Amino acid sequence: MMVAESNEKHSRNENKDEFLKQFKSCFFSTSRLALFPWTVLEQELELSESSQIILAVLKQTCLHRLCKKFPPSARYRKLFLTELIRRVEAADCEPLDELYDSLAEVVSAQEAAEGYRTFLLPCGGTVSLLENRALISEGTTGLVTWEAALYLAEWALDHPQTFTSRKILELGSGLGLTGVTVCRSCSPSKYVFSDAHRSVLQRLEDNVRLNRLLENDATPEVSVEQLDWTDVTDERLDEIGADVVIASDVVYDPDIIAGLSQLLSRILRPKRGRISPEVFICSTVRNPQTYSGFKKQLGDAGIGHHVMGGAVGHVFQYDRVSSIELIQLYV
Repeated sequence: MMVAESNEKHSRNENKDEFLKQFKSCFFSTSRLALFPWTVLEQELELSESSQIILAVLKQTCLHRLCKKFPPSARYRKLFLTELIRRVEAADCEPLDELYDSLAEVVSAQEAAEGYRTFLLPCGGTVSLLENRALISEGTTGLVTWEAALYLAEWALDHPQTFTSRKILELGSGLGLTGVTVCRSCSPSKYVFSDAHRSVLQRLEDNVRLNRLLENDATPEVSVEQLDWTDVTDERLDEIGADVVIASDVVYDPDIIAGLSQLLSRILRPKRGRISPEVFICSTVRNPQTYSGFKKQLGDAGIGHHVMGGAVGHVFQYDRVSSIELIQLYV
């Protein structure tokens, strides 16, 4: 009987740790409120001392040291705390001062268009990014993190051998989520972040620096470059010497597909004494016609592709209802 009770207690502690971890992951990545494990919270409030559970949730979210250093936007924190209070009051729990104090602090905070998102990595590290809450800001979509970047980062975590000890070029790096994840977890020898839009490039560099990848003694060797697909020279591509080229959510505008296809053709073109790099493109298929047009442009340029099937490990918290496809290109 005592062994059974001990095993049950151990199992409950593991479940509690897991649901607190999910709250932390969802909160710092500013996931939709529907993705939080609210049902598990309500069960815990019934089975355990409610004040201890609520305080434990706060310590993994608003009272966590990460929230002081890289806080999600005040608007997001207010939404989260309001929902948490609603759930706690619905469970008829004793009020907890720390919970209402946290809400009062957020309500009095100045609203800003920007906020941090922090993603937890399996290695124990984190990726923190400052991003704009507006989907389109300063004339670009590059100031937010898109689902395909998260998917590609998860695929990289599942396939570190693709990047280990190799030179990586990322096209359209955006805010840097995929690249920082690869640098943190996959041990490349060199990583080149790139983008063309000036405001995106500045935010990208700030985020790479925020994650301490531009320090003198940092490994791997990292650079952030302005790279316009239509005018980058073959000499510059040769200087980078990428073994692997990746990109995510770059196939969204029919007007840029031709330039992207031409660049990929140049990258994949066989060169004397060099093996063509591996090229992976990850896309959220929002407009099937645009995506089909991209694949047709690739075919017209003599570039083949195959879809990288198989599920990826669910490391990050984000909506998985969108159609996301990862393809590898070849000539």
